[in-house]
Amino acid sequence: MRKLAVAFALLLAVPAAAQLNKGQTTMGAHNARAPSLPVKVENKTLPEVCAERDNIDIRFTNPEVRSFRIQAVHPAYIGMLREDLALPDFAECDMSKDPVFNAGKPRQITLYETPELSIVGQVYASFWRPASVPVKVGEKTFEGLHLVQVYKRVDQRVEEMLVVYPQDGYWRARPLAPAHMSVASYGSSFMVGPVVDEGRPIVALKEIRIAPETLTFTFPFRDGGQGELKMAALDRDHQVLDIKLSGDLPKDKPFAALRSMYITEINNDAARIAARDPASPRWLELNVLDYKGGQATDFWLGRHTPSRHNMASPDMLLGNFGK
Repeated sequence: MRKLAVAFALLLAVPAAAQLNKGQTTMGAHNARAPSLPVKVENKTLPEVCAERDNIDIRFTNPEVRSFRIQAVHPAYIGMLREDLALPDFAECDMSKDPVFNAGKPRQITLYETPELSIVGQVYASFWRPASVPVKVGEKTFEGLHLVQVYKRVDQRVEEMLVVYPQDGYWRARPLAPAHMSVASYGSSFMVGPVVDEGRPIVALKEIRIAPETLTFTFPFRDGGQGELKMAALDRDHQVLDIKLSGDLPKDKPFAALRSMYITEINNDAARIAARDPASPRWLELNVLDYKGGQATDFWLGRHTPSRHNMASPDMLLGNFGK
């Protein structure tokens, strides 16, 4: 447990000034970080048998929080894997009652492209919400996108590392694939902003504005306030995202959430949590279904052992909660 806690503390202490340079993270010589505000953590996770339905639902609330950090970190066992297992599994799934909004012919649109960076939009034939959130890249506005993907060229490899679904406010992040693997899968999703339930948990966005030169995303919320997400570091171990919140945010809504999938210890995208309670000298560590919620200054969602589903999907860490 002590080794686990030390590892989490080191990851959460990555300085905000970490540089992005050809996929390598430059760390500053900082051993301390500003104290993290405690946040209320609510676990709404329910048992599930469908491997394609997010049943993990963890929400974070504190009306004083205006900044925090999200990290996607390769699981501890990544060095033992030779390849990923990331095929979808609909064996126990009934999606027949899900809402459907038709969008016509599927298509892919290049939103921004340089030799080192590419931002791509996807339009699906249908989606569970209407496509009403515009995406702006520089001076251009794109309508009707269901997915935005960010690719970066590193070491002669083009890798996708961040995606966002504008219509429901879901994000996914992952580090660059380890050198011995060609790709590592996504897994858990996160949301930034006022979380509400509209058929499932969402964050309703008015628009997304992307500054590709700095990899900064700005997104005003339908329910008040605005969010900003900036990629602060990226390498073959982890990705660091710095979040800022501003404006008249709803005080009674969670400001962030984690979504993922758990069926069993061998079929999941995430299986365990670790929470650092400000009133305790130790980290609390439990199976995700057994966690009852509480106060936390730092939070981890991940796995100790490989799963047959999205075997290489990253652990997620939230911390550095500040005013």
